[in-house]
Amino acid sequence: MAILIDGKAVSLAERELIKEQVSKMAVKPGLAVILVGEDPASQVYVKNKKLGCAAVGIYSESYDLPAETTQEELLALIEKLNVKEDIHGILVQLPLPKHIDETAVINAIIPEKDVDAFHPVNVGKIMTGDYDFLPCTPAGVMCLLKHYNIDPAGKECVVVGRSNIVGKPQAMLLLHANGTVTICHSRTKDLKAKCLAADILVVAIGKADFITGDMVKEGAVVIDVGINRKADGKLTGDVDFASVEPKASYITPVPGGAGPMTITMLLKNTVKAAELKGE
Repeated sequence: MAILIDGKAVSLAERELIKEQVSKMAVKPGLAVILVGEDPASQVYVKNKKLGCAAVGIYSESYDLPAETTQEELLALIEKLNVKEDIHGILVQLPLPKHIDETAVINAIIPEKDVDAFHPVNVGKIMTGDYDFLPCTPAGVMCLLKHYNIDPAGKECVVVGRSNIVGKPQAMLLLHANGTVTICHSRTKDLKAKCLAADILVVAIGKADFITGDMVKEGAVVIDVGINRKADGKLTGDVDFASVEPKASYITPVPGGAGPMTITMLLKNTVKAAELKGE
């Protein structure tokens, strides 16, 4: 029986530390959240981000824009927020409507306020290990490993998925923690063999129950970043929990594993942004 990695409990513990930190700051950290359109999942995420800010004492502003908002209008808003004194972090909820260029929007946020850590400057800093902010989901995974005293040093770490948001930065963070890292993706030959070699397996591929028990070695640590909704409405990860859990030493459930950590890391980045500004 694997030990369940409780993302909710770790997230609450981290938020208590953030709350304490914010209470001692001379200026309240401020986060602006921009939502374009009415994607239901995005609306839930934005709501949870606002609640998270309120819980730890971070000031937040919310900009809910209609789906037909032009790229120029969105960029003009970002420009205003870039110079707004009481806003230390800017987050644009992705995905954006098809007519808006996500890259242009990400690049428009000044690196000092890019609390998602998507700007090329921040991506470059993550590559060298000299970073201010970390992408929220990979940072959350590292935080979970630390809380459970799981040290990647010297271990075979396999990341399934190569997205800019999770897979690539996750691989870099495991590398910085002295793991030996393999990145797998849709073109990987013999994925099963690669996964079976993993001491720590991080899965972020976006396919429900994709990793099965026969792909995981006995005693592996399995971190499931995926979140998918089944036909019956139930949430499931990218890992088939029922078949993998008996073989793993540690495993994250979905929901309640890696998910709760993402917003907590966003709050942490917002506080860091305020600190970097000397406030």
